[in-house]
Amino acid sequence: MSLPEQVELESAVCPMDCKPSDKAVLKGSDRLHNLLGEFEVVTCQSCGLMRTNPRPTAETIGYYYPENYGPYQGTKVSVADQNNKPSLMARFAKRFIRFNTECIPESLKGGRMLEVGCASGRYLHKMAQQGWRVEGIEFSEEAADSARLLGYSIKTGSLETVDDYAEPFDLITGWMVVEHLHKPVEALKRLAGWTKPNGWIAISVPNAHSIEFKIFKDRWHALQLPTHLYHFTPESIEKVLDASGWQLKKIHHQRMLGSQFESLGYVVGERFPNGRLHQFLSGISEKGVLWNVAVYPLAWLLSLFGQTGRMTIWAQKK
Repeated sequence: MSLPEQVELESAVCPMDCKPSDKAVLKGSDRLHNLLGEFEVVTCQSCGLMRTNPRPTAETIGYYYPENYGPYQGTKVSVADQNNKPSLMARFAKRFIRFNTECIPESLKGGRMLEVGCASGRYLHKMAQQGWRVEGIEFSEEAADSARLLGYSIKTGSLETVDDYAEPFDLITGWMVVEHLHKPVEALKRLAGWTKPNGWIAISVPNAHSIEFKIFKDRWHALQLPTHLYHFTPESIEKVLDASGWQLKKIHHQRMLGSQFESLGYVVGERFPNGRLHQFLSGISEKGVLWNVAVYPLAWLLSLFGQTGRMTIWAQKK
């Protein structure tokens, strides 16, 4: 599969400074937008961290983040959000169900918060309504503008290149962000430098140790080549955090099954691309709270065994 002219590839060594000892895992392509290019995933045989290599450079990877990229659209604040009027189902889910998707340590009651990869600002808005003083970093200028329209201070660019913050944060969040970073160890070290002593970071990443990765391989929805540059397991994310100045405190296995059904949609779509089942499965992540509540019992059960495909991680600055 040919590579677009505007994309340049680079080879990157393991960010844990391991001796070169990579083993090929699989090859795949962009399934979110069907953009050109084929990419390989390798695993470092020294530390076990998987990464996409070679990969698009930081200067050219924007090709794989088009304006209709899901997180940009899905994090826009609705009128109901602005008026703080969640639906009846959303209120039910908040009271009785714990999805573990954007949870933070219960001991944190407010302060300064930075969201890395804030997209269009939905989570910033939610936390501001709870009394947090929030700021954000976003790669997409268009998504950042959406967040700015809500009145929030947003720096545009990559985490590695934006200016430092003068005042430290109590909490830094990054929901499905770290796997996108070209230099995760350096980036997490930088975040530690912006955090107060004993401050917290709460992040989420796909779990490449889950059985769905072993089953679906390059059809795994959470693989998302080539924008996901790293593919973490519970063991490898702990090693990366430790090398970056953070102490892992807790891993929550998320209680949602969108990734499994979307992965199944890829398989069905290869055989029946225009079938109703494919259409249903390919949009499962956008079916909202009602769908997630319906499959919650199964998600809860799988989470007990670490098999829901995504993790939310809490770590504290050393």
